Amino acid sequence: RGGEGGGAARCDRNSHVRACAWLPKSPMPCNVPPAYARAPFNYIISGASPGKTLTARDRGAMSGLTHSAHCSGGPSRFHLSARPASRVMRVCRPRCTAAPAVAAPATTLRFAKYQGLGNDFILVDNRHSATPLVTPSQAAKACDRHFGVGADGVIFALPPQAPDSDYAMRIYNSDGSEPEMCGNGIRCLARFVAELDADAPRRYRVDTLAGLIQPELLPGGRVRVDMGEPILEANAIPTTLQPTTPEGAVVKQCLTVDGKEWFFTCVSMGNPHAITFGYQDGTLIQTDSIDLQRVGPLFEHNPVFPARTNTEFVEILSPSHVRMLVWERGAGITLACGTGACATVVAGVLEGRLDRSCRVDLPGGPLEIEWRQADNRIYMTGPAELVFEGTTSMTGDEA
Repeated sequence: RGGEGGGAARCDRNSHVRACAWLPKSPMPCNVPPAYARAPFNYIISGASPGKTLTARDRGAMSGLTHSAHCSGGPSRFHLSARPASRVMRVCRPRCTAAPAVAAPATTLRFAKYQGLGNDFILVDNRHSATPLVTPSQAAKACDRHFGVGADGVIFALPPQAPDSDYAMRIYNSDGSEPEMCGNGIRCLARFVAELDADAPRRYRVDTLAGLIQPELLPGGRVRVDMGEPILEANAIPTTLQPTTPEGAVVKQCLTVDGKEWFFTCVSMGNPHAITFGYQDGTLIQTDSIDLQRVGPLFEHNPVFPARTNTEFVEILSPSHVRMLVWERGAGITLACGTGACATVVAGVLEGRLDRSCRVDLPGGPLEIEWRQADNRIYMTGPAELVFEGTTSMTGDEA
């Protein structure tokens, strides 16, 4: 209820009642629609009609409903009355008094959902502020595929923070952690920015936690990204595995995980990667034999990777064609990983297994990767596309 600072409930066409948050005191009329409420209690009661008694699933679901608004709205408005100690709730006709209740504040977030080879992201226009509109815990909730929008991460298009950049980019993974970069994500960002700003150039300079990354829009919805130079020194990746080259790189080093001896090469694309093509006994990886759900976390949280790691399991089809599975740090199994595909080609070249130009097949589709010898930079080419646009209610941070 508007004028006295109250709340209301509404019976929709499906005969459901949703308990809505309390509205602030204002001169708004009593029949303010529930859409203006700041935060729903996220509990829907079925079969509501005036004078009917309903049973809640549990007492906790009725917390905060000791009183609610009573106002002279239309025939679809009802009063919910309940005691927290009870599981019975009566649906009554509106009355004209109200008592305040407490609910977490909520805001409406406008977003666009993009995907690059099935690696999907919630894109947020954050160009007005250098501070992300969403907290890490809110991002984790939004990424939940059952109770949220569903995504592998949330990406923010921020104003430029470096003098030579056009935009800045930050990412929260589906677990709320913040990676330095995401290859598929930056392709999605490039398409997203192009939709936001018709005057934007076809080639951007994006400031990330991994440094300056330059995506370029190509015909047919494809994006080519200058991913910069790979980082090979063990301390910078970081890993505590013993370097195997005079330059301090970890190439084809042995690591025991899950009772097996794996050969690994470590590469950073601004974020850490551990790439394996096979085992110490000479057996090569067959991707269909990898239990990713089992071994992925064992690699990610292995103590030799102090910042955790992304892990790539690679099957060689030819020197210019590989098949790759990935366990992503902070996201788990995903359909694609752009930085992982880049790191895989670097590792394959260092081990003498792959050409510098290579097709990497991922569960979500292929990426074209080139590690140019002339400038030591890596170029990734692949698709990115809009899935849908929408709004979602973001409740207060409970972390």
